[in-house]
Amino acid sequence: MTDLKKEMESNIKYKYSFKSIFAQSLALAGPCFIQIGIGIEFTCSTIIIGALADDKDKNGLQPLTDEQASWFGSLLFLFTPLGSALSSLTLNRFGHKTCMIITNIPLIVSQIMFFYANNIETLYACSMLMGLSVGYSGGPSSSYVGEVCEPKLRGALMSATNVFFYFGSLLFTLIYAITLEWRLTVLISMSIPIATVVILFMTPQSPMWLLTKGESLKAQRTLGKLRGWPSQETFSSKEFKEMIAYTSSAVYDEEDNETDQKGETNSWGQLLRPEVYRPFRLLIVYIFFANLLSGMQYGPYLVSVFTQFGAPVNVEFTLAFSVFLSTLGGVMTIFLISKLGKRFLTLSTLSICSICYLLIGLIGGYTTNSNPTTSWLILILFLTTTFMSSLGIMPIAWVLLTEIFPMKSRNITCSAGSALGYLIDFFLIKYYLEFSNLVNFYNTFTLFGISGLFGTEIVISASPLMFTLE
Repeated sequence: MTDLKKEMESNIKYKYSFKSIFAQSLALAGPCFIQIGIGIEFTCSTIIIGALADDKDKNGLQPLTDEQASWFGSLLFLFTPLGSALSSLTLNRFGHKTCMIITNIPLIVSQIMFFYANNIETLYACSMLMGLSVGYSGGPSSSYVGEVCEPKLRGALMSATNVFFYFGSLLFTLIYAITLEWRLTVLISMSIPIATVVILFMTPQSPMWLLTKGESLKAQRTLGKLRGWPSQETFSSKEFKEMIAYTSSAVYDEEDNETDQKGETNSWGQLLRPEVYRPFRLLIVYIFFANLLSGMQYGPYLVSVFTQFGAPVNVEFTLAFSVFLSTLGGVMTIFLISKLGKRFLTLSTLSICSICYLLIGLIGGYTTNSNPTTSWLILILFLTTTFMSSLGIMPIAWVLLTEIFPMKSRNITCSAGSALGYLIDFFLIKYYLEFSNLVNFYNTFTLFGISGLFGTEIVISASPLMFTLE
């Protein structure tokens, strides 16, 4: 099995035309629009907390207390693992396409509830629904990209889908910066999940999933479309036959080794296998430091963060500009990941973000914001971390999630990895305000920067296992 996997994922270079690349890119339109929706969901709490703090709501909602803001900003991430668990239970049965359609339902409902919200309990409920939506989307969309793309294109195309996450955040922040009405912004953004559902109805199923359901003829036609209809000889003698052999071996292996009392496959048992558990454990550690150094803990409170920096800027447009930098970094990742490699991008961006955090903490802790030069320097350092994290550590985390595990365990590892990553985000966001009040605002940057340097050392030691496909 190991040799077969390596042959499929690393050694074989399928020679398809530009038409093949275009067909695979077109198939990823659905996952890309899902990422736009996730970007909007991640940014909702930032906009709403900031708008309420400035008393910009005309429908009765009052500014949130620190406790209310921390719950509203973090509940999305607490309920994301539940969505991931539901996804892992339904993915093998319904397939990637159907699950990706389902993920838009709670998002649409939450946007409608946001528009009519007049109390904090409704905001909590909306955050929970968005968490279910984000969690449910992680497994189907990530594993779909991993299964429909050629190995040589997977890293670039996965990075391309991540760009749309940043684009969703950019779109949402720009609409708010222009309208200054968060309810209107939410209403306009509801068009995204509706468009996503329409696109997904035209999206092909994963050929690998179709083979596991015994629909070999349909899988053959689908793969042909995804590869731009290569010659029948190339098509039937290489990739498709190996997919049949691989899925047959995987199904046999699962039935032989991972059956429960009812004789059904126990997908969660895959996580206990050494070839899955070891890289999975390291990837979760990687995700922790990636989230920490990309500023996830500051996300819902960015309006307040930019205000505390003290630079004389328009906060709403500064927020939009920070998301633009993230988008730019994500676009550059597509072109740099194949030239510089995932290992180099990870270590360089993680190191730069750690150093910038240390500088922010030291400069801010020993000077005052009354100095415009210092305030601008701190803001520039923070925006540098925003750009660098989107250039390397964040998108590469999702690329690794689709690459470093055996194909037969990829569905469960994508779901479980996404769930644990978001659970880490919940704790970072929920307890950030308390931590900041305890150690001082700028000292959080110092401590996070020191942690990032330790994280860089851990990633260096784990590189041979995590970056095996380079």
